[in-house]
Amino acid sequence: MSQQLPVRHLGKLAVPAVGYGAMVLSPGVYGEIDDDRAVTALRHAFDSGATFVDTSDGYGADGHNERVVGEAIRGRRDEVVVATKFGFRIPEGAEAHTFPVGYAFGELAVNAEPRYVRGYAEQSLRNLGTDVIDLYYPHFPDPRVPLEDTVGAVAELVEAGLVRHLGLSNVTAAQLRAAHAVHPVAAVQTEWSMWRPVDADLLAAARELGVGIVAWSPLGGGFLTGTVTEVKEGDFRQNAPRFSAENLAANNDRYAPVRAIADDLGITPGQLALAWLLHQDPAVVPIPGSRTPAHIDENNEAGRITLHPDTLARIAAALENVDVAGGTLI
Repeated sequence: MSQQLPVRHLGKLAVPAVGYGAMVLSPGVYGEIDDDRAVTALRHAFDSGATFVDTSDGYGADGHNERVVGEAIRGRRDEVVVATKFGFRIPEGAEAHTFPVGYAFGELAVNAEPRYVRGYAEQSLRNLGTDVIDLYYPHFPDPRVPLEDTVGAVAELVEAGLVRHLGLSNVTAAQLRAAHAVHPVAAVQTEWSMWRPVDADLLAAARELGVGIVAWSPLGGGFLTGTVTEVKEGDFRQNAPRFSAENLAANNDRYAPVRAIADDLGITPGQLALAWLLHQDPAVVPIPGSRTPAHIDENNEAGRITLHPDTLARIAAALENVDVAGGTLI
């Protein structure tokens, strides 16, 4: 039986205030990890209240991350809201549509042509061991396919009962509006944290349309926990400018005033970062990921923290004076 976190709404979809980003459970993200440890971590997240899990067919090799999630939800599917994404696992014979994103990921390749969308969903359902996806996103807009066409294909999956809700990921405000005109969008996923402000136009559009925000990398790739002093071999952050040795040291110095606020409150810097984010909008849901039960509990507890307006003002003043060194993940 899971502990309970406060409930938030992504459109009409009810989820806990803090979700779980499962990307960290596949090798090649923060180094190696075996599947037993990954499943144990995810089940602990569910027990601790984070019963909203985010995965993708593109995390890990050949749907590895979805299969880990599938094993973790086996026997308790009704407790968990499952979100996954598509477009990176390009079928044999299909064309890869590449586009630059810079920094940590350089160039990405997607294919979100409508003719492939049902096949993506059916493979994800097999990986997950379930008969329905609660929230389904195109992982990135395909530069060669109108987003409305991709959304139309997902709408057909909703009609067929394979998907419950449509989400969008890494889109602009204009793209959100165009997609929402085709089929209601429950959530838009975007990077948002103390060191990556949300796009103001996107946030305004989401609020106007009643669309929730799922915040990826809400702990700044772990930086905002205050525990990252170096990035080791096998860690994807080695390619992120903010995590170069020089920039990481500079950023740790510059965020010291923010960490001091956490100390004054008797909470961890990571909890402050998540609680701060939750106070920015009633429809934002962060999806931190951790492999360690103690850190999972720490993250989830942030969903129960209330920050006084004076504290929020103090945080805002501290962040205003922080000039982050280095570029973002994308």
